[in-house]
Amino acid sequence: MNLQTFRDTAWSGLWKQNTGLVQLLGLCPILAVSTSIVNAVSLGLATVVVMAISNFAVASLRNFIPYEIRIPVFILIIAALTTVVDLAFNAYLHDLYLVLGIFIPLIVTNCIVLARVEAYAAKNDPVSSTVDGVMMGLGLVWLLGLLGAIRELVGNGTLLSGIDMLVPGWSAITVFGDDYPGFLLGILPPGAFFTLGCLIALSNWLRTRAAAAKHAKPGLRADEAETAPARP
Repeated sequence: MNLQTFRDTAWSGLWKQNTGLVQLLGLCPILAVSTSIVNAVSLGLATVVVMAISNFAVASLRNFIPYEIRIPVFILIIAALTTVVDLAFNAYLHDLYLVLGIFIPLIVTNCIVLARVEAYAAKNDPVSSTVDGVMMGLGLVWLLGLLGAIRELVGNGTLLSGIDMLVPGWSAITVFGDDYPGFLLGILPPGAFFTLGCLIALSNWLRTRAAAAKHAKPGLRADEAETAPARP
């Protein structure tokens, strides 16, 4: 993999083909676990580990897996890796494991993981597939982190709630003061849908603006390029 290919893969995973903003995959964990930054990012990182190793394993074994049984084999690999991550959380991050609950084992059924294994890892070399898995996973992590931060801030007026489960002795940051009444909708499921919808709308607006600026007439200043008509 050369530098340009790495950049293209990274940009595609982090932004261009972001799993949550563009492909709209894995919405169940995205919406359910994003009540705080700690919960959201922790599940996101667990997904990154499973995606990276499963992509590497499938890319390494793709020539030995019969086409007719590829999906069951892919799921078996993902399930084995998810079990390892689940047991690791239970052993070393038990409090966080209890909070995340069923959503760690459900990484097996997360369509983000299986989609990248089928669409990319089964057709490319191990190094490229591993990079693709990591970047697609990190695209999910930053979206989960941003969604969790917004919902936690609006709902509870804090940031990093539950950080003591990862780093003993640390505590959450109170942003709006102890007398903040909280906004319950922010941490309820409707708040998750509303917040994600706003982020998708913002993403689409930024993409449209970037595309218009790219096709603007040459020689214009940046502020003029935004309002200039696009070339036919």
